[in-house]
Amino acid sequence: MPGERKVTCCVVGGGPAGMMAGLLLARAGVSTLVLEKHKDFLRDFRGDTVHPSTLEILDQLGLYETFLQRPHTRIERLRGRFGTLEAVFADFTHLPTRAKFIALMPQWDFLDFLVSHARTYPTFEVMMEAEATGLRSADGKVIGVEVKTPQGSLRVTSDLVLGCDGRHSLVRQQTQLPVEDLGAPMDVLWFRLSRKPSDPDDPAGSFGAGHILVAINRTDYWQCGFVIAKGSFEQTKRLGLDSVRDTIAALAPFLADRMHEIQSFDDFRLLTVGVDRLTRWHRPGVLCIGDAAHTMSPVGGVGINLAIQDAVAAANLLARPLKEKRLSEADLAAVQARRLRPTQIIQWVQVQIQKRVISGVLGGAGQSNPPLALRLIASFPALARVPARLLGLGFRRERVEI
Repeated sequence: MPGERKVTCCVVGGGPAGMMAGLLLARAGVSTLVLEKHKDFLRDFRGDTVHPSTLEILDQLGLYETFLQRPHTRIERLRGRFGTLEAVFADFTHLPTRAKFIALMPQWDFLDFLVSHARTYPTFEVMMEAEATGLRSADGKVIGVEVKTPQGSLRVTSDLVLGCDGRHSLVRQQTQLPVEDLGAPMDVLWFRLSRKPSDPDDPAGSFGAGHILVAINRTDYWQCGFVIAKGSFEQTKRLGLDSVRDTIAALAPFLADRMHEIQSFDDFRLLTVGVDRLTRWHRPGVLCIGDAAHTMSPVGGVGINLAIQDAVAAANLLARPLKEKRLSEADLAAVQARRLRPTQIIQWVQVQIQKRVISGVLGGAGQSNPPLALRLIASFPALARVPARLLGLGFRRERVEI
């Protein structure tokens, strides 16, 4: 209820990092409140790739079979087309894990699943329509959050504020943590197209002359991403809707018969892509993880899974000092020290792909040559296990230890 609340940990943001951290901390007996500013999780065009590394975490929690009872699509291989060259560029079937596939599930279902299990712990609470409006500080330390709810204002006091509020993080902004901007050459126009039984099951990725299209199978429709050069949405509009439809149809011919479903530019949702990371993730009493600490490119769809790994590491390292009321900034620094290197490696890979592949495609009017890596994988299919391991498991997989 509005007024005053006191908890051990206040999690700002009910996305994958926030909900997983909330579940794990509550499971360890830490009094945890998760604040989510929206009234539900039903927001489209959010990442929905649950990678093998995240499925491993669910398996460690004893939730693997229950999770997979929910509707989902299993992706064992990723196929891409670059000009006339088509190949499987990631094969997950050889991963050294129980889950040898990516599970495609709408993010609202994934979050609902985490919440339903977190609520089985008496130390967990989530407040919907609870928007953090400011951090509370005393003696140079963050001591809680000011919250706006439909019932009025709420003042939360906590030993730790965990910033999991995404790429436009209020927590990041108010703590004035330093940011390193790595840049991104593209933006993405997300849209929907209907799906037919005769369509392929696997996600489709196509690189053409000056354009890129990604189509993700969501069972009864395709979630599509039309990649454009950074800041070029207005220019794309000036080219006209028919030009965009023709380009999409050329990139994915099996979708050509439903271009009429794109009726105006209002059918597109613009995602402004950014890649950055905090050089310092914490101040006394506050820690950022997930997208609040490192905004990821959509390349590889790894953002959710990196955020989940952050949440597991944070819970492992912070649960005991939180329970024992001895949390120090050294504990917060330990989380950054553990998760910074994996973040740097993955972002480096993303930036290289952006520079060496995506920028070249988006900036070229003619047909670009397929990158050497894709040509090698096409010639030697066993090499598709390498990107599968990078995408599926990442670097420094975390294990639940509490």
